[in-house]
Amino acid sequence: MNVKAKDKFWTAVLYGVSALVILLLISLIGYILFKGRNFLSPKFLFGEPKIMESGGGIAPQLFNSFYMLIISLLISVPLGVGAGIYLAEYAKEGRILNFIRLCIETLASLPSIVVGLFGLIVFVNMTNWGFTLLSGALAIAVLNLPALARVSENAIRTVKSDIKQASLGLGATKFQTIWKVMLPAAFPQILTGVILAAGRIFGEAAALLYTAGMSAPSLNFSASNLLGSSSQFNVFRPAETLSVYIWQLNSEGIIPDAADIANKSSAVLIVMVLLFNVLARILGKKIHELYTGKK
Repeated sequence: MNVKAKDKFWTAVLYGVSALVILLLISLIGYILFKGRNFLSPKFLFGEPKIMESGGGIAPQLFNSFYMLIISLLISVPLGVGAGIYLAEYAKEGRILNFIRLCIETLASLPSIVVGLFGLIVFVNMTNWGFTLLSGALAIAVLNLPALARVSENAIRTVKSDIKQASLGLGATKFQTIWKVMLPAAFPQILTGVILAAGRIFGEAAALLYTAGMSAPSLNFSASNLLGSSSQFNVFRPAETLSVYIWQLNSEGIIPDAADIANKSSAVLIVMVLLFNVLARILGKKIHELYTGKK
């Protein structure tokens, strides 16, 4: 077999592997959506779960998932971006930086169940908070910090040094250069990392089993309940998310139509994760075009 024939053969193999991966993904998504068809029913999306009865909804779990997403991002994004800025601009090569990178890589490789057990010990037991939304948000923040730090560091490093030197040459301080010049230029990549992290938050279950609990109070948006201890906006209450609810339905089967609700919930979950990924691509591209002037 000559060189040209070998090249065609291995090109075909690579195309075949790529097609297999795409087919596998489409089959998986199609199967979940088929099993959970009719998941867009308003009664299902905005209804309350029913104990020992059929026909319940997922409104509290869906609300908890989005609320958990917001609280966790408020914690992890400033820390992750700050860590990325430090690693890219302030840290000096040496043993300390190598040790920090080792810690980040180790933290990134931890299974989510291990982070959940850590959260149980620290955020649930040591703080005496119990199973709360804040405990779950902190555990998820620990999971996302390594990825956000690496994305932020790489995004800042990709900013052209000419831009940085021009800003410093005009009299701007290093902090002003980072804040006013480098961060806006790196923002599209950082935003993509944040949205992808949001997709992971929405679909995480293992870490939340031990931190956020498996109960979801009924939604009550009345003015008298917004600031009370039983308010859905209280971060010190249990907050069962949609992914945890799916696990509970499949493991305990507490209602007659548990399998049907679990299938519909899975369809909602996968649609949301897909939306996060598509949104990351679209927003990242649009913002990059905005900053670079490309169309």
